[in-house]
Amino acid sequence: MHIPPDWGIFSALIVSFLIFWFIFGRLFFAPFLKLLGDREHRLRELGERTEQLLRDEKAAIEAREAALAVVRHEALSRRETERRQAEAEAVRLISEARAEAKAELDQLRAGIRPARTTGRNLGSRTGGTRVGPGGCQWTSGASR
Repeated sequence: MHIPPDWGIFSALIVSFLIFWFIFGRLFFAPFLKLLGDREHRLRELGERTEQLLRDEKAAIEAREAALAVVRHEALSRRETERRQAEAEAVRLISEARAEAKAELDQLRAGIRPARTTGRNLGSRTGGTRVGPGGCQWTSGASR
């Protein structure tokens, strides 16, 4: 059994298919394809923006680390300078204290020498009698 093609129905199907293709293309396919294209474009832009922000973040972190390194270096050098100044001040104060102590000791020694000489002179004037504490006189043969 052989069915001959009906060219009228076939051409009506072709025309209706083209009409539906045109209508669906205008109403559904074009907006949907545009939506997909816009979404892809937006995702690409967001990816590029994200990469740029990551690069900016990395640069900011490096800049912050560099600034912190500079501040740390300055603080260490300032601390070292202040430590050296404090050591120099301590050495100076110790030297001054030693000089004052030496001067005071020399002054006391200078004061003791005349007293010693005076004591010797007194002993020679008393005829060898030694004077003890409280003004007591000792004789050379007497017991204490």
